[in-house]
Amino acid sequence: MDVLVLIGRVLFSVLFLSSALGHFTQTEAMAGYAKSRGLPQPKIAVLGAGVLLALGGLSVLLGVWADLGALLLVITLLPMALLMHQFWKETDPQAKQGEMIQFNKDLALAGASLMLVAFFAHVDELGLTITGPLFTCL
Repeated sequence: MDVLVLIGRVLFSVLFLSSALGHFTQTEAMAGYAKSRGLPQPKIAVLGAGVLLALGGLSVLLGVWADLGALLLVITLLPMALLMHQFWKETDPQAKQGEMIQFNKDLALAGASLMLVAFFAHVDELGLTITGPLFTCL
């Protein structure tokens, strides 16, 4: 079972780590998009989200306070869905569909991350992690 959890952590983390890399290598383009969505300080927002995605993804991947890492992902994904993918404001059907897909993806990943918070906080034998959970009283 430990190997399955490790494989799941690896597969889960790939999206966040590659997204974090994009936040750092394509900052200007992403900041332009964030600005078009009305975010104040878009460059800082993009870099801050990149840091949270990287920390959360690495934490889950390596099993270093993975419950905290999963919580960082929730804290990043929910505002990202609500602020960046406001499909209800789109008038073009194709743009609306694209934003709805991104919104639902972020919500689903936030839900999965929230389940991981509980999983890591309550499972006694995590196996193949560097540390145990940070939160044990959730």
